[in-house]
Amino acid sequence: MTSASPSAPDPAAPTVDATASAADLAAAYRDGATTPVEIAEDALARIARFEPVVNAFSDHDPDAVRADAAASAKRFARGAPLGPLDGVPVTVKENMLREGVAARSGSAASAPVVPDVDSPIVARLREAGAVILGSTTMPDWGMLSSGVSSLHGVTRSPLDPALTVGGSSAGAGAAAAAGIGPIHLGTDIGGSIRFPAAWLGLVGLKPSAGRVPIDPPYLGRVGGPIGRRVADLAAAMAVVTRPDVRDHTALPYEALDWVDPGIEVRGLRIAVHTDAGAGLPVDPEIAAAVRAAAERFAAAGAEVVELSPFMDDGLLGQADRFWRVRFRRTYDELAPAARARVLPYIARWVAPGGEVSGTAALAAYDDVGELRHRTVLATAPFDAVLSPVAPMAAFPAERPMPWGEEDLGMAHIAFTVPYNMSGQPAVSINSGTTADGRAIALQVAGPRFADLRVLALAAWWERERPADAAAPAVPSGPPAGRGPASR
Repeated sequence: MTSASPSAPDPAAPTVDATASAADLAAAYRDGATTPVEIAEDALARIARFEPVVNAFSDHDPDAVRADAAASAKRFARGAPLGPLDGVPVTVKENMLREGVAARSGSAASAPVVPDVDSPIVARLREAGAVILGSTTMPDWGMLSSGVSSLHGVTRSPLDPALTVGGSSAGAGAAAAAGIGPIHLGTDIGGSIRFPAAWLGLVGLKPSAGRVPIDPPYLGRVGGPIGRRVADLAAAMAVVTRPDVRDHTALPYEALDWVDPGIEVRGLRIAVHTDAGAGLPVDPEIAAAVRAAAERFAAAGAEVVELSPFMDDGLLGQADRFWRVRFRRTYDELAPAARARVLPYIARWVAPGGEVSGTAALAAYDDVGELRHRTVLATAPFDAVLSPVAPMAAFPAERPMPWGEEDLGMAHIAFTVPYNMSGQPAVSINSGTTADGRAIALQVAGPRFADLRVLALAAWWERERPADAAAPAVPSGPPAGRGPASR
């Protein structure tokens, strides 16, 4: 991509800072209204304000950020940016390995991994000229829906540090909510992109399985973006979906037009799904917000149909059992001294995995396949499915799970995990608030490989939703009067 030399700044143009969209930043760089260096400095200043309380970063090197921003500024000065993300500040989750940067998957028990090559998502971002601000926090091994980590401490909401950011893409959500750049990459195996988006009033995309190359690939695990705007998610997808041979499960590459194509809601057949049939009951305020959103789609001409439950507690429990066996193996491979450093909740959670026979573990795997089968069949008649993301709103930041320390398995993921196992795309986007001001999310799921459709529907909702369902305002700093993040 090439660009004309920057023109003189327009004195009447609005100030552009690190909270701006990727498209607005690219335009401002081309026009000379600002530079990647100035935006990087603004992002670094925001990190300095938020980080002592929010605790979003597992690794952050300001000198490296400044060097990358200076290189981008030189490309713009030559009229030769690498693409629409050149100079745009982004973050990546700790499990997206970066060359030379130690990573421990959020656990004090894990030995540091120092890769000699970037992971696929990081490589694509660098090729596009994005300025990586750092790696973001995650809970132990990514198996909690909170920001609680034995390694990093507690990651807190920039909107209210008493509340969780969700997880496991905890730091990614925190950085997005704080306005520290427009794009933040996370991973999702049962809701780990959508939960932070939901509980922080953001938008997050869990792409179709294989759409975004990831290393190593794993059943149900995908990488995808979190941000404040659907357009920023689309800008990220245009870059991170480019092929990488290291993911042997990746879909054949398609050069899709990720810019919002628009969508005609009239005539679509859309399901509304507020009873998952498993897990914890849905908070009535959340169910009401989802139904209000469905009514908005119906008013625009969509045929809205009730979707009955298609899963049960048995299937949800089997997915939980499968993961317990998987991570009990990780736990058993640790030296005894290292095991003592695992977050106590995780140590208790993996313990029953050691009692599962090989036959029972295979039965759990087979039931994951049954969940995939049921999800595809139940949702096939519809252009999209509207549902809650989680059955509850944000909970206290110190809790490892929504209910605290009690072991309820994965009782909160009944609306999200089906789409991981089926490989279908799903977006979380804000749709209102509870009476006490906590964000409520709408999940928009689509058929397999219909990533553009779910993004287009999310963009439609972003435009058409009522004012009280918009994303929360970007805070200038963490609210006063809160204690520092634990470490």
